[in-house]
Amino acid sequence: LPSSAGFVVGHAGLYQALAMFAVAYFIIGMTVLSVCAIATNGALDAGGAYYMISRALGPEFGGSIGIMFFLANVCGSALYVLGLVEAVVDSFGIPPGQEAGTGIHVLPQSYWYELLYGTVLLALCLLVCLVGASIYAKATFLIFLIVAVVLGTILVSFFATRPLKVPINLPKANGTETDNGVFTGFSLRTLRDNLGGKYGEDYTTGQMMSFSSVFAVMFNGCTGIMAGSNMSGDLKRPSYSIPRGTISAVLFTYLVYNLLAFLMCATCNRILLQKDYGFLRDISIFPPLVTVGIYAATLSAAMSNLIGASRILYALARDDLFGRALALAKKTSASGNPVMAVILSWLVVQVVLFSGKLNTIASVVTTFFLLVYATVNLACLALEWASAPNFRPTFRYFTWHTCLLGIAGCCVMMFLISPVSASASLGFLLLLLLALHYLSPSSTWGYISQALIFHQVRKYLLMLDVRKDHVKFWRPQMLLMVQNPRGSARLIDFVNDLKKSGLYVLGHVELQDLDMLPSDPLQPQQESWLSLVDKLNVKAFVSLTLAPSVRHGVRQLLFTSGLGGMRPNTLVLGFYDDEAPQDGLARHPAFTSAREEVPLGFPPLRAPAAPKLLSAREYVGIVADALKMLRNVLLARQLESLDKAWELRRAASPAPTIHVWPVNLLRPDSARYADTCSLFLLQMACVLNMARAWRRARLRLFLCVEAGTMPHAQEEKLRQLLKDLRIQAQIQLVPWDAITRLHWQTCQGSSGGPAEEEEEEEGVVNFPTNTAQVSDEYVCAANKLVLEQSPAPTVRFLYLPRPPADTSLYPLYLHQLELLTRGLGPTVLVHGVSAVTSTQL
Repeated sequence: LPSSAGFVVGHAGLYQALAMFAVAYFIIGMTVLSVCAIATNGALDAGGAYYMISRALGPEFGGSIGIMFFLANVCGSALYVLGLVEAVVDSFGIPPGQEAGTGIHVLPQSYWYELLYGTVLLALCLLVCLVGASIYAKATFLIFLIVAVVLGTILVSFFATRPLKVPINLPKANGTETDNGVFTGFSLRTLRDNLGGKYGEDYTTGQMMSFSSVFAVMFNGCTGIMAGSNMSGDLKRPSYSIPRGTISAVLFTYLVYNLLAFLMCATCNRILLQKDYGFLRDISIFPPLVTVGIYAATLSAAMSNLIGASRILYALARDDLFGRALALAKKTSASGNPVMAVILSWLVVQVVLFSGKLNTIASVVTTFFLLVYATVNLACLALEWASAPNFRPTFRYFTWHTCLLGIAGCCVMMFLISPVSASASLGFLLLLLLALHYLSPSSTWGYISQALIFHQVRKYLLMLDVRKDHVKFWRPQMLLMVQNPRGSARLIDFVNDLKKSGLYVLGHVELQDLDMLPSDPLQPQQESWLSLVDKLNVKAFVSLTLAPSVRHGVRQLLFTSGLGGMRPNTLVLGFYDDEAPQDGLARHPAFTSAREEVPLGFPPLRAPAAPKLLSAREYVGIVADALKMLRNVLLARQLESLDKAWELRRAASPAPTIHVWPVNLLRPDSARYADTCSLFLLQMACVLNMARAWRRARLRLFLCVEAGTMPHAQEEKLRQLLKDLRIQAQIQLVPWDAITRLHWQTCQGSSGGPAEEEEEEEGVVNFPTNTAQVSDEYVCAANKLVLEQSPAPTVRFLYLPRPPADTSLYPLYLHQLELLTRGLGPTVLVHGVSAVTSTQL
């Protein structure tokens, strides 16, 4: 403390020195409040700040900051060793220009000799740390007593020592230069001379000092306040000891710094403060005691940083974040001391000693510590903002404001001290974050990001008001019902392309009665479904339910899936037919390289001869239920035969196409292209075309025309509609007089013609009995008309008519849908009940 205070005051003056102390301790104070909050929120283990950050922010942040904190402690230990070497050489070194020493000045001075002295001192620190934390604690307590006595002696010396001149020998290129520093005793003139800043050259490095460089050196004298938290694994009651010890250390050192700064400014001239960092020996009433105190304090700080670095390295190795790279650091002695971590830390410190001068690495060490302190504040801020019920620290003297101020202070000072070091440190941190994100195993610590996301999502869901919905911002929100994912892998992938950044829910109904079961059977299945979502790389939620029938289960999901303004508006079902289900999961690209993982806990597919879980009547009832609940409906047939990767990436010409039939082929007497359902069908085809994988595809819109109906006028009207809706599609006229003739022949004698047909009103749920009005012959002809349009498309979109009002006609309705789509390949039948297109800005 005294030595660094003299260095700061000599260059910065009293005013700037006090400002530096205030800034440094403001940053440290805010960080200490965060440390105390986290330390009192649960059991702490080895690793100190690393342990706090990793358990709060997750392995990526924790591991990367752990490495940064390890390097900070390693460089800090080297810094104090170099400082001790400097003090030893200053006291016992042969003066520059002399070949032989005299008296106590017997140690040669050169780069290699000083490296040797540093190596010896570091070996002493290593021996103490290898013995264990108990001997370290006893040694530091003894050193504390020595330093307290020395500090008391120094304070007395300012009052007891008479004015004197102190000769200073400064090394120069051509020899030495002698100057005189003056201890004036308490003098108002001396105080005035020392009020302002007067930055000079650091005589140990030859570098010109500035506010930032002086602050960097001074701040390293304050980092010892984290020593207690670094020893968290060796403390009996860390949640009790860390807050009391750390806050006491901060208050005590801050008061001592300010007191010493004032006393030095009032008694020592600028030359003495700037040119002799060991001037306190010269003015002390008992100089040897000051020397012992400086050596003891510096040695203690070096040991503190070395043992702190070893504990951080041990914690990193034990968490297996870096795999085998740190496996050696896990080894401990019989008493639990991580000896290999201590030895590895010692080796790294030894490498840093080659830098030579303490002020050379001061800015790097300070940048590392500031980055760690900022992250400690960030961890506490994240815990506070997440508002998790289990964040209940017994230390309550903090708020999110203190955390935010600590982060801001650390970041500002980091870049003021050394923009290059700060940028390099942040870049290195980012590289570590990315490496850990992709390479480290998942942890069970809990991720604060999940708590923050939950907090924000809840807030924004409350703000998502369904009463403010507008058709301009409509998007599909899909509920896809899946019986067994083994037979629906490609359908799941296809619907993922249709959702257009909307909600996507995979629904499944388990036919069981909870009253007859000992526990919920859906909980064990949840993991399999979530793993499926990850493997298929689809952005979907999973919603499972128990019900006595599939129809009841789908109703439950339509009523309950989603939350607030995010609820499914579109139900997607696979088609009901007699085709044997195929296991598409094994052929899916996500599983081709890991076939052993294909099962995922899902049962095998239903055998072709086995009965189905629902009847044709129940299947059509599900469609009717969805329409009653004003949900759009999509029925997907033969989507499992769609090889999207091959169809869309093939280089052959022409480009893949999407065929769109916006006319109700089962009701030729009411064929309209601008009703709600037709526009919804157009919108879904356009949404699919907007998906990244489908952008090469071309939309082809088929306009069914009859003779004598002015087809070109109809085409122009449809082209204008597409232009208004900003949909790019090719329009193809399709004559279908022969098809409609079959319909009217069937209707003669049973119907009065088209004028008597009941039109479907938009927004009104009615159920015209359309299945009774067309024959199988007509439907087969319509199917042939669709099939003849070449070239064959990648997928077709067809108009899905409403189910009939008479439930006895459900099987006939489904039969005609099967005839209409037979042999068409991948086909989507679409029925929309809500307006989804807009021509407004």
